[in-house]
Amino acid sequence: MTLLAILMGTLTAGVGSVWLAAILSFGVLARYTQHMLSLAAGALLATAFMHLLPEAFEGSIRAHSLFLVLLAGLIFFFLLDKAELWHHGHEHGHEHGAQPQQHGAHEHTHARPSGIWAVLVGDSVHCFGDGVLIASAFMADLRLGVVASLAVLAHEVPHHMGDLSVLRSGAGDRRTALVKVSLAGAVTALGGLLGFWLVERLQAYLPYFLVVASSSFIYVALADLIPQLQRHLTARETAAQIAWLAAGIVLVTAVSSMAHAN
Repeated sequence: MTLLAILMGTLTAGVGSVWLAAILSFGVLARYTQHMLSLAAGALLATAFMHLLPEAFEGSIRAHSLFLVLLAGLIFFFLLDKAELWHHGHEHGHEHGAQPQQHGAHEHTHARPSGIWAVLVGDSVHCFGDGVLIASAFMADLRLGVVASLAVLAHEVPHHMGDLSVLRSGAGDRRTALVKVSLAGAVTALGGLLGFWLVERLQAYLPYFLVVASSSFIYVALADLIPQLQRHLTARETAAQIAWLAAGIVLVTAVSSMAHAN
């Protein structure tokens, strides 16, 4: 039963986020991207602080040790982000040489095949890690698995929107881009299978897995999503951001309550 729930959760988060990103990128809903960012940030923070961390601290492991893992996780994801930025900057420098790039020129460039494969490989590795984290949550509690899947789905949508844009610039075909990114998203299920095997054999270390998952969600929300929302806006637009952020928190709480009731 737990394995089936993990497969359903990982496929929903991995592939479902790609299709939702396609709807937002290629459809009439593209103008609501900022609302999706606010919703994702609220969902991630609520999942980390209201569900995963409380569950981790219910065990017998000292709070000091868990906070140390949380800090190490945040630093790790920061360094991982820096490594990725350095890699992209290095490739960009080789591609354009010493010539300065004109403002707006990047919007009209086409991704090279090597760049497309780099996006797909990086996306697959990231999705694999998401699958392990979702499996860890399901192994702790069904409702935690459900809200973790929801949080991953929400925060992957903006990420996959960028992937689809890069692949479409290289291939020029929406369908091909969607299929390739969907296959990368499906790797989440493989991560879920490994997570099920790994966590089942390391049950005593489950609180550590939950804290690492929390650090991932917190870092993505605070370092990636919320900075994109820190723009000069009107009072009405700011109120909409806050409302969608709160909606993400309420949505995760509601889903958690329904899963717990079942």
